Amino acid sequence: MVLRDNAGRMPWWAKLAATVVALTALFFLFAKANLLPGIPNPFGEKTKDRSGPVVLKSIQDMSRFQGASGNFQVVVDLQKDANFLPDSVKGKRTLYVGAGSVDSYVDLGKVGKDAVTVSADRTAATIRLPHAELERTSLDPKNSYVVSQQRGFFDRLGDFLGNNPGNEKQLNELAAQKIQDAAKSTELGKRAEANTQSMLQRLLTSLGFTKVEVTFVT
Repeated sequence: MVLRDNAGRMPWWAKLAATVVALTALFFLFAKANLLPGIPNPFGEKTKDRSGPVVLKSIQDMSRFQGASGNFQVVVDLQKDANFLPDSVKGKRTLYVGAGSVDSYVDLGKVGKDAVTVSADRTAATIRLPHAELERTSLDPKNSYVVSQQRGFFDRLGDFLGNNPGNEKQLNELAAQKIQDAAKSTELGKRAEANTQSMLQRLLTSLGFTKVEVTFVT
């Protein structure tokens, strides 16, 4: 309800209050849009790193030979819709480029004592190794980014208020899983085994062995 005096006009103090509110709203709107040069943005942010020192939790001895590494890139098209609302009101669609690498290794720690056979004259050796395995996907944050994003009204409002419930985490997990699945269908395992075989043959040849046979078993 708008206050008015007996003549039907708005009182002077009401006009003053309305003017102050309107000017304040315009100031914050222009400042957020960076339309007021020379005036600091009241919505601006300053980042301060208050992290504590890095604490070493544990050290593990590694017995893996990394024989190959593959670099991958995937475009994730993630869409979230509301059941009974149009996309313009509630909904989000994000195109995300995920880049990462997958290493393939041979676990030499699984080699048993009877897996290595040496001839009596120490000129021939036979080594039986487990098949190569794939390491978990390592995403590259510098080369992973959002290409485009379409959002409904409530999603824009939530992002404006800083309410982003794990969307970036979900995109990273989805990209990593797709890269991991793609790596399984490549030749990474065979390449890692071939490089491991070549490494061991060169090593034992330098130690005086003339015949070195490396096989991979389940």
